Amino acid sequence: MTCPIEAKLAEMGLALPPSAPSRALYLPGKITGKTLFVSGHICEWEGVPKYFGPATPGADLAEGYAAARMCALNLLYNIKAVTGSLSAVAQVVKLNGYVAATPDFGQGPAIVNGASQLFIDLYGEAGRHARTAVNVASLPECALVEVEMVVELH
Repeated sequence: MTCPIEAKLAEMGLALPPSAPSRALYLPGKITGKTLFVSGHICEWEGVPKYFGPATPGADLAEGYAAARMCALNLLYNIKAVTGSLSAVAQVVKLNGYVAATPDFGQGPAIVNGASQLFIDLYGEAGRHARTAVNVASLPECALVEVEMVVELH
């Protein structure tokens, strides 16, 4: 039987990546009680970076939005890997988004919306979350975006 969240992804024309490999010595996620901390993911597909920073004034916000959404798909992959199902999520609690940008780029939060919107689209009100979105000087592999999250499990 298909998970309802994965069915929603398919209806949106999206799918989980086939893999989301770690780049260093960390777990993809860690559960404590009913809380799952999901490690940060950059905008890559099967370990291959797809969007690169830094963002500068006049950057294509649609591209940045897509990069953040790709991060979110990697996060979802790891939620499923750790819990066995995307339906294990009771609610998305917190999202932290990092955008590689020059000091004069002020649209980092608009880029991180690409991840936030995906969680809202998939989980409805349970997908609404607290969030931090900041610009940083650089990210692994010169990626444009990295996102990490905290979720409450059923």
